[in-house]
Amino acid sequence: MYEKTEKTGFKAFIGVTFLIGFGFFTMGLMDPLYDTYVPLFLRRYIRSNALVGAIMTFDNILQLMLIPIVSLWSDRTSTRIGRRMPFIIVMLPLSALLFTLFPSAAGHSLTALVILIFCFNIFKTSVRGPVVSLMPDTIPGEFRSEANGVINMMGGIGLIVGTLVLAQLMNISESLPFIIAGICIGIAVIVLYTGVHEKPLSGRTEEQPPMLKSLRLAFSAGDSSVPRILGALFFWFMAYEGAKPFLGLYLVEVMHTAESNAALAQGVAGISSVIMAVPVGYLAHRIGRRNFIRLSLVGAALVLFLIPLSGFVTSSLLLNVSAGGSLVIFLILMFLYGAVWMGIVVNSFPMLWQMASFGTVGVYTGLYYMFSQGAAIFAPPITGFIIDAAGYEGIFIFGGICMSIAWVIMGGVKKGEASSDRLPA
Repeated sequence: MYEKTEKTGFKAFIGVTFLIGFGFFTMGLMDPLYDTYVPLFLRRYIRSNALVGAIMTFDNILQLMLIPIVSLWSDRTSTRIGRRMPFIIVMLPLSALLFTLFPSAAGHSLTALVILIFCFNIFKTSVRGPVVSLMPDTIPGEFRSEANGVINMMGGIGLIVGTLVLAQLMNISESLPFIIAGICIGIAVIVLYTGVHEKPLSGRTEEQPPMLKSLRLAFSAGDSSVPRILGALFFWFMAYEGAKPFLGLYLVEVMHTAESNAALAQGVAGISSVIMAVPVGYLAHRIGRRNFIRLSLVGAALVLFLIPLSGFVTSSLLLNVSAGGSLVIFLILMFLYGAVWMGIVVNSFPMLWQMASFGTVGVYTGLYYMFSQGAAIFAPPITGFIIDAAGYEGIFIFGGICMSIAWVIMGGVKKGEASSDRLPA
C-alpha cells in the first residue's frame, strides 16, 4: 500500500495526509452545527430537556454499534477503487445532502425532524470508520502519530470554521450554514476520491480473519497491550466526555458569564488543540508514544485538579481577584487542557493500529470507537449526578481521577511504538 522511505521520512506522506484530512475536516464542520442547533430545533416542539438529550445521544449509541460493524465490513471489501472509498463516496455525500435539510425539517414538523436525525446519523456514523481507517491503510506505522496530528488539525480547523464562521450565518438564514457545510463536504469527497488512491484488496495475500477470530487475536496477543490501551482510553474519555456537556453551564452558572460566551471554554481548548496537533505527533515519535501519552495524562489530570483548586483560592484567599480574573484563569487552564488532550488522542489511535495487521485495521478502529463511545454514553449521567451531589467542581475532580487511572493502566502497555512490532505490508 505504501513504501517505507527512510531518507525523506514523513515528508513523503504529507501531501496524501492532508488530502485524507479533508475527511476529518467534514466531521469537524458538521459536528458543532449539529450539536448546537439541532437541540434548539427540537426545543421548538419538546419541552423536556431530558427528552431532547435522549434524542441527541442517539448518535453515540449508533457509533457504539455501527462503527465496528462498518469498519469490519470495509476491511473485507474489495473493489477497483479500494476497500474504504466505496463507503466514502456513497455515505459522505448522502450525509451532506441530509445535513442541508435540517432547517427545512425543523420548520415542517417534529416527526420530519426526528426521522431526519435518524437517517442522517445512520450515514454519518457509517462513514466514520472507513474515513478513519483510510489513514493507516495509506501511511506507514512509523509515521502515523505525525499523520494523525495533521488530520486532527484538519478536524479542529473544521470545528473552528463551523463554530466561528458558519454559525454566525444563522443570523442571516437558518439554512445558509447547513447548505454551505453540505457544499464543503461535497468538495471534500471529490478531493478524497481524486487525490487518495487505494489499491484493490484483491492484490493482497493476507488472510482476512472472521470478526470473532480477530477479536480473540487482539485480546490474546501474548501480552495485555490491547486490552490495556482500550481500558485506558475508556477512562480518559470518561474524563473528557463527562466534563464537555457541562462546561457551558459551568461558565454561565459558576463564572456568571453571558450565555453568548458559553462556548468559550471549548473554543479556547479547540484553538490550543489545533496548534498542538502536529507537534505532539513529532514529539511522540522522539520520546515514544506510550511515554508521551502518559506525560499528557499527567498534564490533563493536573489541569483538571487545578480548576476547582483555583476557584477555591481566588474566592477564599485572593479576595481582590475579580470575576473576570477568575474567568481568565479558567480559560488559561482550558487552553492547557486542549493542548495536553491532543497529546493523548493523536497518539492513541496509532498505537492501536501498530498492533493491527493490514487485514484487521478496521477491527481495531471499531474497538477504539466501541470503548470511546461507551464512555461518551456512560460519563454524562455520572457527572450530572456528581453536579447534583457535590457541585460543578466535582466533575473536574472526577475527570482528574479518571485521567490518573488511565495513566496507571497505560504503564503496562508494551506494544504500539513507531519503531516496534510489524509494519503492515
